[in-house]
Amino acid sequence: MYGSQQPILVLSQNTKRDSGRKVQLENINAGKTIADLIRTCLGPQAMLKMLMDPMGGIVMTNDGNAILREITVQHPAAKSMIEIARTQDEEVGDGTTSVIVLAGEMLAVAEQFLQQQIHPTVIIRAYREALEDMIKLLQDDVSVPLDKADKKKLEDVVKSCVGTKFIGRWSDLAVKIALDAVETVMLTENGRTEIDIKKYAKVEKIPGGSIDESCVLRGVMLNKDV
Repeated sequence: MYGSQQPILVLSQNTKRDSGRKVQLENINAGKTIADLIRTCLGPQAMLKMLMDPMGGIVMTNDGNAILREITVQHPAAKSMIEIARTQDEEVGDGTTSVIVLAGEMLAVAEQFLQQQIHPTVIIRAYREALEDMIKLLQDDVSVPLDKADKKKLEDVVKSCVGTKFIGRWSDLAVKIALDAVETVMLTENGRTEIDIKKYAKVEKIPGGSIDESCVLRGVMLNKDV
């Protein structure tokens, strides 16, 4: 009775399906390719990438997330790497290049274990244990308490992030503006501090101006021709 019925096709007949070790290695290679793309944007000797948008505009940056936003990829593993950078930017606001390079190195190290026929779950479990050890080490031996009232310490922390950016030439001004902006939008209620930069602060660029003229406007700006 059921033998004469047509089979139910969930996927298109033209769909190609791969599995096994071949796919794992292809995913690793795709991830390493994305990491190699922005590897030269990391560190004190970081180089800028020149990007051209569809409208012909040219942008120069060494920000990993900004670079990955502008490229188009088809491979699912490469898309996952780009998603990692986007999440890092939203949650932390910095370290997008570092997290991609680190992920690429983790994939490269995992590749040799896969070729030794070690199961992926064993590799993942080892990475999780390493993560727990790293967090404990950072909390116990590396991290130091930061007093929000100590303006000099705050400036040093922000400067360490700004120093690797293209704006490094104006790092003192950028640090001052960044701290002023954070203090302006910082809300404290019931002993809990909330800083929502994306919601309460916005960067506006005015054609013809210079970076030296940048400032924090504690209010609302209206675009109006005079």
